[in-house]
Amino acid sequence: MFEDISKVLLITDMDGTFLPTDKIPSKGNLDAIKRFQNAGGKFTIATGRAHQATSQYFEYFNVNFPMIMFNGGMIFDIESEKSIFDIYVPRIAKEITVDILNNFPDIGCEILTDKVNVINLNDTEKNHIKICKVIPNFTDVDNVDNKWYKVLFADTKENLDIVEEYVNQQNFSGVDFVRSDINYFEILPQENSKGSALRAMRKLCSIEDYTIVAVGDYNNDIEMLKEADIGVCPANAVEAVKNVADLVLTESCDENAIAAVIDYIFSKVN
Repeated sequence: MFEDISKVLLITDMDGTFLPTDKIPSKGNLDAIKRFQNAGGKFTIATGRAHQATSQYFEYFNVNFPMIMFNGGMIFDIESEKSIFDIYVPRIAKEITVDILNNFPDIGCEILTDKVNVINLNDTEKNHIKICKVIPNFTDVDNVDNKWYKVLFADTKENLDIVEEYVNQQNFSGVDFVRSDINYFEILPQENSKGSALRAMRKLCSIEDYTIVAVGDYNNDIEMLKEADIGVCPANAVEAVKNVADLVLTESCDENAIAAVIDYIFSKVN
C-alpha cells in the first residue's frame, strides 16, 4: 500500500486536527509536512472553510495537491487557482434557512458563496469571523447570490442542540445537515460531504492508484475517513469519529497529530 511514497496523498481537516487550539500551525507539524513533501508525498487539506479563510495559512505551509473546501462543496486547484469541482445546495435551502432564522432569531448565520455572507451576527459568529480572518459581507438572505455552497449556523452548544432537535423534528428534505463543531451546524447539498468530494477527486485527479490517508476529528470528517484507504483521527476526536477510524492516535491536535501521521506513513514505506 505504501510502496511508492510519491503515490501517497495525505489529506487533513484543519480545525481540531491540523490546527491546534490557538490556530497557529505547530513547528512539529510543519517540519513533518516538509519532510513528507520533499520525499515526494502529496499533502493537502479538506476543510469547511472558504478559500479566504484558508489562504491565510499558506505563509506557514504549502499544499501540493488540490484542496477540498466548504465541507465538500468545492475542490480547488491551488496551482491554477481555479475550482475544478463545485456543488451547491438546492433552492429549497433558502426556505429552510429562513424557517430556522424565523424560529431562532438570535442564531448566528452565514451563507457561503464566493463571499462569506453574514446574515445574523451573534457572539459565536463574531468569534468565527475573527478566527477565520475573513472579510464578511453583511447582507440578508434575499440579497445573496443563488450559488450557495453551504449555510452555517453559529451559537452556543446548548442553543445548537435545540436547533438540531428542531431540524430533526421538521424532517426537511433535499439537503443534508451536519454538526461540524460544537458551535456550528450546517446545511449542505444532499449526499455531499468531504467524503463524496474525495471520491470525486480520485477520478478528477487520476489518483485511483494512490494510497489516500485522511485525518479528521469531527462529524463532518466521518465520510472522508470512510472513503480514504486509511482513516485516522487525533486523540481529541469525538467518539463517532474514533468509531470509524482505522487508526486513533495517542496525540491530539495540540500534540503534533499530523507529524504523528507522517511518522506512521514513513514507518510503512518499503
